[in-house]
Amino acid sequence: MYAYGGRRSAAERDAATVEIGYALVSAAFAAAVLFGAVAGPALLFHLPPLPAAVLLRLGSALAVVVFMARVVSVLLRFRRQFAADRPIAPDER
Repeated sequence: MYAYGGRRSAAERDAATVEIGYALVSAAFAAAVLFGAVAGPALLFHLPPLPAAVLLRLGSALAVVVFMARVVSVLLRFRRQFAADRPIAPDER
């Protein structure tokens, strides 16, 4: 609504929504690729129970970490860019 106030315009809200969607989709893709790379051998080949369980758990844990790291990094980058592009209100100087 206001360009300089505490409220965001519709374009700013839309940009944030798109960035959140991008963060979630790209994070899910990165996590799935990593899980497939680490746990894939356990799912494709007949491995003994202990190595298969280790690969599955390690793949799951790494996928969660990569997912969270990707979401946080994309959103922080957007926040920094958004703050740099936003003009400073006359009363905020």
